[in-house]
Amino acid sequence: MPKTYSKSWLDNDTAAAWIFLTPALILLLLFIIWPIAYLFYLSFTAGSFTSKGIYWIGLKNYWRLLLNSDFWQVIGNTIYFTVATIIPSLIIPLGLAVLLNRSLALRGILRSAYFLPSIISLVAAGLGFRWLFQTTGPVNGLLDFFGLPTVPWLGDTFWAMPVLILMSIWKQIGFNMVVFLAGLQAIPPSRYEAADLDGANAWQQFWHITLPGLRPTVIFVTITTAIFTLRSFEQVYVITGGGPLNSTNLLVYYIYQEAFAQFDFGYAAAAATVLLAVTLILVYLQLQTWGEE
Repeated sequence: MPKTYSKSWLDNDTAAAWIFLTPALILLLLFIIWPIAYLFYLSFTAGSFTSKGIYWIGLKNYWRLLLNSDFWQVIGNTIYFTVATIIPSLIIPLGLAVLLNRSLALRGILRSAYFLPSIISLVAAGLGFRWLFQTTGPVNGLLDFFGLPTVPWLGDTFWAMPVLILMSIWKQIGFNMVVFLAGLQAIPPSRYEAADLDGANAWQQFWHITLPGLRPTVIFVTITTAIFTLRSFEQVYVITGGGPLNSTNLLVYYIYQEAFAQFDFGYAAAAATVLLAVTLILVYLQLQTWGEE
């Protein structure tokens, strides 16, 4: 009669799975879950990390946010910046991807050229845009050359924000274009061949084949671009410093000022909690709007 052996816990599939997952779960706990939990706790406190320590104040920080006109101006700035950046950052890269997905001369060079801004440091790009749009910079020099009135781009409450938006769009175009290219190449060519046989023109093919085929890609690009814009800090820090008159102050920069300039960590944590909530709500609404595949 053959001997039977009981499986040890190492032979158990569930136990083996937990062994492999444990390092990732520990990292997730240490670097994501714990910081979020501590941020949420900190938002209910006041004080500083000194000998006096921090103390519990309940919802007072959130009440301060509701009553602070500067905070609501920052929220308005962030919404304006986010919407004005996301829409062109979807439309322009999609058009470029459709164009560069065809057989064109110098297609590889053009793809590399459009992708190049994505690998440039945000700080370096910010310094470049600040130089371009300063009062005596090349942009105003070009306007003056053609006899057009110059604009105090970074010193005007109306024009400073479009400079930040333009830089963010320029920075995001290349990455989004590459993602759209990958999505286009995943669409079976047979669909376009069948559409040609049915007499569909280029616009009909784009509307009924390309866009539905790119739905998961559009969801991904929209979410990543929204997160990129909501966490924007370097552009504001390098180009405008939140001015003039708080007109370009975005939520992340506002949190930085409150935490590391005013040392009001509890209030800054409350603002950061609002940012986290806004990000999660935005992602949820986008998934609901486009529908999960």
